[in-house]
Amino acid sequence: MKITDLNREGGIGSNSMLVEAGSYNFVVDAGLHPKMTGKEAMPDFDHIGDREIDFVIVTHCHLDHIGSLPVLLARHPKARVFMSLPSQMLVERMLHNSCNVMKRQKEEKRIPEYPLFTHEDIDGIAGRFEPLKYKQPLQLNRNGEALTITLYQAGHVAGAGGFQIEHGGKTVFFTGDVLFDDQRVLNGARFPKAKKFDAMVIETTRGETERTEGTTRESEVKRLLKKVGETIRRGGSVLIPVFALGRMQELLTLLNDARKDGRLPRCPVYGAGLGLDIADYFDHITKRTQLISYTRKVTKELRLKRPPRKLVPGKEPGEPGVFVLSSGMLVERTPSYQLASTILGSSRNAICFVGYCDPDTPGGRLLETKPGQTFLFDVLDYQCPVLAEVDRYEMSGHADREEILEFALAAEPKSIVLTHGDPGAREWFSQALEAADHPVNVIDPEPLKAVEI
Repeated sequence: MKITDLNREGGIGSNSMLVEAGSYNFVVDAGLHPKMTGKEAMPDFDHIGDREIDFVIVTHCHLDHIGSLPVLLARHPKARVFMSLPSQMLVERMLHNSCNVMKRQKEEKRIPEYPLFTHEDIDGIAGRFEPLKYKQPLQLNRNGEALTITLYQAGHVAGAGGFQIEHGGKTVFFTGDVLFDDQRVLNGARFPKAKKFDAMVIETTRGETERTEGTTRESEVKRLLKKVGETIRRGGSVLIPVFALGRMQELLTLLNDARKDGRLPRCPVYGAGLGLDIADYFDHITKRTQLISYTRKVTKELRLKRPPRKLVPGKEPGEPGVFVLSSGMLVERTPSYQLASTILGSSRNAICFVGYCDPDTPGGRLLETKPGQTFLFDVLDYQCPVLAEVDRYEMSGHADREEILEFALAAEPKSIVLTHGDPGAREWFSQALEAADHPVNVIDPEPLKAVEI
């Protein structure tokens, strides 16, 4: 089996892999790089050449994994598309939103090739999405050559899946993006245990993140709610930047639970954008499956308010409260970025990050800025001292590095391919795997260069 990373830059970005297994060719994910624009944000699909793609596997619906899916499917009109049922229910909404964003960016940033696909293109491929049930193998046969796909719940976000490929007497496991901890609205990964794999492809997102001893997800939730309560009681506002898919629905549920049982005082809770729309999709998924637990009751009980339409940098919102807004990395021109510019300059406020922040994003830069230093909101042409409390809470949707390492080593694979991680994160995994008792061939693939496993 050969694997080629189609992400031009490697690392975390336009996630996509070409896999060649005998006469079968398939692609895992087709993302868009969140820090790049235009065609450079896409995987290098030209590298596929004249190979006929038999199928595409979608691990989950974050845009760095599905954002270029319509482009790939337009080039390969015969390819089948496999994903979980929750992902099938979410993917069209995520892609339509991406199309809207690209249309706006076409005007704002003058990107001539945007949008990369249209709403009609999305509608045209929707009928090709085939849902797979977790733990139920799908066997493909062609001229006596069999290939079996088995999807497993991966935690991370609703619909996320790791998967197992059986072909030619070999078994390869792809973790995708994984979280082993249970969340409030979603169970953690339910990967096969005590099973041996010939090879594995593992995510390495948190390879550079060392969790403080004694810190658990539960203790971090408790610490976050304590900070929110303290800030509200002193008359301040709290911004919690979140990803629209997964983090927002999780945080809204936690806040609602804490208000009902008295851990938080009654105060306005603000939400806006795609995440609230997705909350309705979560309600539908809850009714159709037992895979998540989120209903419209949460948003009704919170009596969510919309943040003010006009936010002026340096001028705090009229009524303090808790603002649960995307993007999770405080990306420019998003609601969280705009709101941060209004509250960062006051010591009574707080900004609480609850997920991964790329160092090159505004969120990543803010986390590295010391209290009292000046922070620049570049696109707003505004700067102010960092006076609000800024902190990170370990509630990431990605598993700790030690958990992934333990799972990988227990399977005793001969080869492990590293994906979805910055260079430092991959280096940690390389060293940890090479130091293990079980001998393993660790492969950190270069972009667009096939590796054999």
